[in-house]
Amino acid sequence: MTKSTKEHWNTIYQNKKSNEVSWFQHKPTLSLNLINNLSIEKTSSIIDVGGGDSLLVDYLLKSGYTNITVLDISDKAISKAKVRLGSKADKVNWIVSDILDFKSEYHFDVWHDRAAFHFITSQKDTEKYIKILDKYLTFSGSVILGTFSKTGPEKCSGIPITQYSEKSIEAIFKPLFKKESCLEQDHCTPFDTIQNFIFCTLKKQ
Repeated sequence: MTKSTKEHWNTIYQNKKSNEVSWFQHKPTLSLNLINNLSIEKTSSIIDVGGGDSLLVDYLLKSGYTNITVLDISDKAISKAKVRLGSKADKVNWIVSDILDFKSEYHFDVWHDRAAFHFITSQKDTEKYIKILDKYLTFSGSVILGTFSKTGPEKCSGIPITQYSEKSIEAIFKPLFKKESCLEQDHCTPFDTIQNFIFCTLKKQ
């Protein structure tokens, strides 16, 4: 992503309320269920890639998870999340970065991404994303990937995206990651439109 992309997202988060963007969820139930189904320790390290000011971090904290990182390209989005959480924001590791430029001293047991992956539209950048994922995910760590399906939108926030199927996700992430399960979700936006997502859980090999 370029600097102009960062500015694009900063403008959105600066000018719109949380419930005025299409990806808003009052409660990210599916993501929470998929994370809880991993049966990990509450101290396991979890990163939410493209987390922005999503409420996922709020619910993870409420569920007792203590090692949470939120990464987003938009510093405005992260600032909004910090303000919302108040003193609880100190319990979270916040990172402002393009995921394709991401570098970390830490590794993660769970990599959750409902927001960033479908904006990657070139094979080169897709391969780079997977290399970064492989580098920073712990041995036998889990990936929860939510992305637009083949029947989902072709653009989000005016930006072209890549649509995926269960087969295409499985093929792209082989052989480093094994698909464990996939399911589709109809996300109802705040504007009463439906966006179809596919969520897959993958395991590092």
